[in-house]
Amino acid sequence: MSERPRVIDFYDRHPISEAQVLSELSRQGKAPGHVQAEDLFAWDQDHYGGLEAVEALARRADIRAGALVLDLCSGLGGPARFLARRLGARLVGVELHQGRAGAAARLTRMVRLGGLVRFARGDAQALPFRPHTFTAVVSQEALLHVPDKARALGECARVLVPGGRLAFTDWIARPRLEDGERRRLEGWMAAITLQSIEGYRALLGRAGFAAVESEDLSEAWVAILQERLRMYRGLRRDTVARLGQARYDEYNQLYEFFVGLVAAGKLGGARFSATADRGAV
Repeated sequence: MSERPRVIDFYDRHPISEAQVLSELSRQGKAPGHVQAEDLFAWDQDHYGGLEAVEALARRADIRAGALVLDLCSGLGGPARFLARRLGARLVGVELHQGRAGAAARLTRMVRLGGLVRFARGDAQALPFRPHTFTAVVSQEALLHVPDKARALGECARVLVPGGRLAFTDWIARPRLEDGERRRLEGWMAAITLQSIEGYRALLGRAGFAAVESEDLSEAWVAILQERLRMYRGLRRDTVARLGQARYDEYNQLYEFFVGLVAAGKLGGARFSATADRGAV
């Protein structure tokens, strides 16, 4: 199986989905015509650290009202809607998975943010935008799925205005991560060509970024991911109803494996920020 179908298959069978978000809204008695963006925030943030993590990226990307921001690998669009609602920024999300891109657009129309947020289907390695389009690019735990990270970061530099800011979080591999564990992460979770902090810093420099900063989040992620595992287990009924018992059991096993690697210090996470070099071509 090639890399692209693997990541698409992973998200075809992911517990966090449009159906799950709508199910939670229904349980809370929220009628579709009366849903606000804030009503989605507890369920549509498919990344680590919740709204606090989005705010941290926004600070590092220097996102302000009126900014035009690219959300790279935007998933269900939760962070994009939050940044539009909270900061008044304009967001464009790009997402490879057609179903999730469509779901993001529908959820955005539901909360009446279509004037500030839109979504496009596209590949992070070949962004469908002209050079110097965006004032900022953000991404959360998405580049782990991208085979050619150097090319994706080069695309971020291309679409940013000179002096524009990139801020993202992603998994980082630590020296004790074994080859067999890497293969299981790739096969089970579409985690491809995992980088270290030093590896990402080097890739950012070669892509044309300056003022590169990095922050190791691994210690904080242990508790976040343990709580996330409990959250997934709390979704058991909905996941089994939508995807079947076998998929629930499979996902529970692979996520427990992933969280165990983080707790053991073999895998972690980091936040990166950088500025598009004004002198880069």
